[in-house]
Amino acid sequence: MRKHLLSAFLFIISAALQAQVTPSPDRAEGEGPYDRLIIRGVTLVDGTGAPPMGPVDIVVEQNIIKEIRTVGYPGLEIKDERRPQAGENDEVLDLEGHYLLPGFVDMHGHIGGRGQGTPAEYVFKLWMAHGITTIRDPSAGNGLDWVLEHKSKSANNSITAPRIFAYTSFGQGAGKTISNAQEARDWVNENAKKGADGIKFFGAKPEVMQAAMEENKKIGLRSAMHHAQMDVARWNVLHSARAGLTTMEHWYGLPEALFSDRTIQDYRLDFNYQNEQHRFADAGKLWKQAANRGSEKYEQVIKELLELDFTIDPTFNIYEANRDLMRTRRAEWHDTYTLPSLWKFYQPSRESHGSYWFDWGTEEEIQWKENYRIWMDFVNDYKNRGGRVTAGSDSGFIYQLYGFAFIRELELLREAGFHPLEVIRSATMYGAEALGWEDKIGTVEVGKLADFVILEENPLQNLKVLYGTGAIRIAENNEPIRVGGVKYTVKDGIVYDAKKLLEDVKIIVDQKKKEENTTIKQPGLDW
Repeated sequence: MRKHLLSAFLFIISAALQAQVTPSPDRAEGEGPYDRLIIRGVTLVDGTGAPPMGPVDIVVEQNIIKEIRTVGYPGLEIKDERRPQAGENDEVLDLEGHYLLPGFVDMHGHIGGRGQGTPAEYVFKLWMAHGITTIRDPSAGNGLDWVLEHKSKSANNSITAPRIFAYTSFGQGAGKTISNAQEARDWVNENAKKGADGIKFFGAKPEVMQAAMEENKKIGLRSAMHHAQMDVARWNVLHSARAGLTTMEHWYGLPEALFSDRTIQDYRLDFNYQNEQHRFADAGKLWKQAANRGSEKYEQVIKELLELDFTIDPTFNIYEANRDLMRTRRAEWHDTYTLPSLWKFYQPSRESHGSYWFDWGTEEEIQWKENYRIWMDFVNDYKNRGGRVTAGSDSGFIYQLYGFAFIRELELLREAGFHPLEVIRSATMYGAEALGWEDKIGTVEVGKLADFVILEENPLQNLKVLYGTGAIRIAENNEPIRVGGVKYTVKDGIVYDAKKLLEDVKIIVDQKKKEENTTIKQPGLDW
C-alpha cells in the first residue's frame, strides 16, 4: 500500500510530463553572437545587490563580457572620448536610458508535456520573452535523454531556449521502488553517469533518503526536494539539509521542522490524500501550526539552515490561486497566450494535479492568505539573516503560465518584504549560486557570459513592467497606454527581440485555437 501511494503521488504530479513533448525547432531568432558587440548608455543593475548605475557601455566579445565602462552622468551629454570606440565591423546597440539586468534564472521550470499540450517551442519562447536565460528542470519530466538533448542544443544555441539544468526525479528509470540504502547509492551513481545535473527528491524511507543524499553530495551533484506529505512526518527539511540537500522547493517540510507542540500536521479526520481539495485546503492551515516567529524553535531552525548554506526556493506564485482563485484564473495574459489544451488542463478535476477546485470558497482563501503571511515572514527572516532565497515558478499548473508566472514570483518576493534589488538578486545571482554556476552567470561582471535582460522602463520602480503584457499608465492625453515588457533578451551574446518571441507564441496559440475551433472559456458560466 505504501509503495502504491508514493507511485500514485509521482504519477499525479507529473501527469502532464510523462511523454516527450514536440522537439523545439532549429533556431530562427536572434542576432549574433558578434565578434564585438557594444551596448551603449544603459543603466546597469548588476544583480549583486548594488544600486543602479549609468550611463554604462558594455563590451561583449562573442558570448563573454569584456568591459563595463561608466561613460557619464545622468542628464548630461555623454562625451565620445569616454566611450569604448567601435571598429568598422563592431555591432553597436544605442540604448541610452534603457535598464540592463542579468539574465533571469528560473529555479523551477518544467518544460511542459503532452498532457498539457505544450510544445517545447511555446514554453521556451515564453521564458525567453520574459528575460529567463537559464532554467532548472526539476524532474526531467520529458525523459532524461530528451532533456539532455535539448540542454545540448540550447548550450550551442541551435534552438531558441534558455540554458537548461536537468534534475531527474529520484528513482526515475529504475523500474521499481528503491527500497534500501545500497539501491539508493547505486541509482545515484548511475544517474550521474547518464549526465544529470542533480536530483529532485519527493520522499522515501529515511535510510534511503540518507544514503541517496549523502552519495549525491559525495559525487558533487546538487539536489532539490518537494517534501511530499506522505513522507514528511518522518523526514522534514532539517533531515534533508543535514543529509546534504542543497535546495528545498515550495514549503512542504519547513513548517513540520518548526513544530514545537506536535509532530504531525493536524489533518481533518476524514482527510484523504488522493482528494486534492483535502490536501491543499488543509495545507492552508499548516503554517499556523508551526512555532511562533521569534521563538527559540523558530530561531534554532533558521540558524541551522544558515549554517548548512541551505537554499530556499519558495515558488510563492504556484499557490497563489489558493488565496485568490479569481485573480489567478482571470490573469489578462490567458486569453492571448494560454493554449486551449493548457487551459483545459487547469480546469477543476478530481484527477488532474493542481485542479482541485471542487468547492473552493471564501474560507479556504482566507486560510491561505494567513498561510502566506506567516510563510512570507519566515522567508524574509531567512533572507535577512543571510540566507539564500531564489526565484522559481513551477509553471504549467494551477493557472500559472510560463514566463508570466516568473515575473509574478518576483512581485511576491517583493510582497514578502524583499527590496526590489533583493528581488533581482534572488532571480539572478542567488539562482546562479544555487546551481553552482556563479562564476559564469547571475551577475553582470567582466569575464561572465553575456546574459542580459534589457527594457525601457525601470523595473525597480514597478516590477510589472517585466510582464510581456507590460503595465498600464495614463499618457499625457489622458488615455491609458501599455508600457514595458522586456525589449531584448540576450543569451550567450545573442540578441533576441523579446516582443517578437511573444508574437511567435501568439501565433502558436491562435493556430491551435483555429485547429480546435475553440476559445478559452470560464467553467460553469454557460447557464
